[in-house]
Amino acid sequence: MDKIIEKEGLTKSEVSFIDDLPETLPILPLRDIVIFPYMIFPVLVGREQSIRAANFASDNSKYIFLSTQKKSNIEDPAKEDIYKDGTIAKIIQILKLPNGLMKILVDGLIQARIVEFTDKPEFFEGKLEIILPELVKDHEMNAMERQMSQLFKEYVKISRNIPADTLSAFENIVEPDRKLFYAAANINQLIEVKQSILKKHTLKEQYYEVIKILNSEIDILKIEKEIDNRVQENIAKTQRKFIIQEQIKILQDELGEDEDTSPEFVKMRDKIKKAKMPKEAEEKALEELGKLKKTPPMSPESTVIRNYLEWLTDVPWSKKTKDNLTIKHVQKILDEDHFGLEKPKERIIEHIAVLNLVKQIRGQILCFVGPPGVGKTSLGKSIARALGRKFVRISLGGVRDEAEIRGHRKTYIGSMPGKIVHSMKKAGTINPVILLDEIDKMSVDFRGDPSSAMLEVLDPEQNHTFNDHYLEVDYDLKNVMFITTANVRYNIPLPLQDRMEIIELPGYLEYDKIEIARHHLIPKQLEAHGLAKKNVILTDDAVKKLIRDFTREAGVRNLERELASICRKVAKDIVVKESAKGTIKVKQKYIIDEKKVLEYLKNPKFRSKQHEKSEKIGSVTGLAWTSVGGAILNVEVTMMNGSGKLSLTGQLGNVMKESAQAALSYLRSSAKKLGLNTDFFKGKEIHIHLPEGAIPKDGPSAGLTMAMAMLSAISGKPALNDVAMTGEITLTGSILPIGGLNEKLLAAKRNKIDTVIIPKDNEIDLSEISDKVKDGLKIIPIDKLDEAIPYVIPSLVKARSTKKTKKKSSAKKK
Repeated sequence: MDKIIEKEGLTKSEVSFIDDLPETLPILPLRDIVIFPYMIFPVLVGREQSIRAANFASDNSKYIFLSTQKKSNIEDPAKEDIYKDGTIAKIIQILKLPNGLMKILVDGLIQARIVEFTDKPEFFEGKLEIILPELVKDHEMNAMERQMSQLFKEYVKISRNIPADTLSAFENIVEPDRKLFYAAANINQLIEVKQSILKKHTLKEQYYEVIKILNSEIDILKIEKEIDNRVQENIAKTQRKFIIQEQIKILQDELGEDEDTSPEFVKMRDKIKKAKMPKEAEEKALEELGKLKKTPPMSPESTVIRNYLEWLTDVPWSKKTKDNLTIKHVQKILDEDHFGLEKPKERIIEHIAVLNLVKQIRGQILCFVGPPGVGKTSLGKSIARALGRKFVRISLGGVRDEAEIRGHRKTYIGSMPGKIVHSMKKAGTINPVILLDEIDKMSVDFRGDPSSAMLEVLDPEQNHTFNDHYLEVDYDLKNVMFITTANVRYNIPLPLQDRMEIIELPGYLEYDKIEIARHHLIPKQLEAHGLAKKNVILTDDAVKKLIRDFTREAGVRNLERELASICRKVAKDIVVKESAKGTIKVKQKYIIDEKKVLEYLKNPKFRSKQHEKSEKIGSVTGLAWTSVGGAILNVEVTMMNGSGKLSLTGQLGNVMKESAQAALSYLRSSAKKLGLNTDFFKGKEIHIHLPEGAIPKDGPSAGLTMAMAMLSAISGKPALNDVAMTGEITLTGSILPIGGLNEKLLAAKRNKIDTVIIPKDNEIDLSEISDKVKDGLKIIPIDKLDEAIPYVIPSLVKARSTKKTKKKSSAKKK
């Protein structure tokens, strides 16, 4: 190990320590700290390279070279990123932490400089040159030592970051070099500045450097203190000004003066007057303005009152948009935006007609109920556009706090009005169209019942005095046209249903979906993907393929998603071709047919499962309603030897299980009338299974289907599977009405079933179902289960008539 300048008066132990140092030492790069000689400091080591260097030093000589990185943000420093000058230290203690880091306690011993790095790959290692700064004891050195000591004491007294006991430790140090490095270690300065001390190789130069740094730091600290004093003076002035203002206010009150002293109050008063509030609301606003004048500006109450007044003046009280009451215009807009949906459109036209006659109508609250993707939300937008009103949408999905609707009382920190008042402010008029989306998805918890809060909003007899907890004054909602949407009607609380006019939006037929795709979805997606001018044509067969094999829904949302997917792939093909061959002529057509659909989208997501129409014993087809439309329901029944038990599988709900029990009870009680053995259940077990067992099923409308399937299995006669049925059964064999008839008929049509048996009481609903749905269907209304047997199990009727004939002929012979 090379030496530079040897210090005078070097002890034997120091000489032996230098002689004991190995030729090369491991190097530990430090971040954000410079370690000086005579400094004991804990270092946190986390990098793999640094951990290996520390372990190597600990296992061998215990000596390690500490050098600082030039930039602390470098995670894996190279050799050129490390300062050459540093300190040789001895590892006193190593502590391994649970998070994989290592804490090492090092004792700085002597200055050194890296001469060259070795080629060790595991960690940095280098040959070092020891620096022993020369100590010349003369008057100059004594003067510098005294000046540095004085400056350091002054620095510690001014600085807020250095503890006072640092001085007592400093005063006990005698050696000039130890004193120097102690002061250098306690100065709060940048790494580069501290590193400049280690770059100097004589003690005088190092003292000069520390004196220079201390002078600079003391000047900065004095300026900081001066700034701090000025700030304190300003705060004192502000407080004095506030006290004087309060005294002026008291004097004004004594003299009876009530003039606005601030432009802010004048502006606020003008806003209140311009808002044209009702008398009650205006009085409340002026009262709050009076409170604001008397409240200190620094008080939290001042901010609360100011926010309240801003809300009160920003909410519309009189501004109104003029309705476009031309029926032809409204009809044109509604037809432009939506295909079909005749019933809601007719209701809007009726509303416009009434407005033409009376100019003011109360109770315009509609509820669109239907499966996802049938256009409920977009229809609300379309109505607003047709009327020329502002449109605001409020999503109620997941709302479980009553304060979301009515707002919080303004006594709470951060309180605000509810969603209704927010929407009115957003609309800026008193007669917008407000769409309350997903009203069936509101939930109840300990914070209240938001659906109960909606009762006041949606009641035409109450909403002209709607009271938001934050505003604390009545707000008139009678001019607002409320439209609500829901997927499932029975999830809407009954009191809410009572306040709304419910309009059912059924699922679309295949024909409807093709028309919607042709006139709305395809042009929209072509425009969105930059293909409007590229002559891209989707054939009707391609759209049919998408509807049948890639979507299974009542609406058109997934159909639009699949169309978007095709447009992306077409866009990719066009760009690839144009980049390869240059710009292609616009006249070239890109026709997307069934083959192209399969090429782009690969395997169909839904297999077109053809309904089996073959006759089977114990297998009958029913119809079911789901939240995404209608579906067919296969019911399978088998009979075997057993203990007179009824087994039900297929994840059935309690209501459906009870329907099956009721159907079996009817068959047992009417066995003779139905031509069955009266002891058919004795020593037998009946098993009813509804396939697709992973899907939960419930409801009473499968009662007729399960009864017919059991009748087929018990009699041993096959049932026709080209007949579908729905209806609730009673113990007397009566068939009760069901819901979702439109969706169920659509499901039958989709599965090419021509004959449908429905309850007699549902016959009246057929008048409201579109002719497109009913065309090609033979709908048979029945009142009793017996009436369905000739259509479902004709062979049982023949067997019964044959049996009767035989009985008559045997009676004649006798």
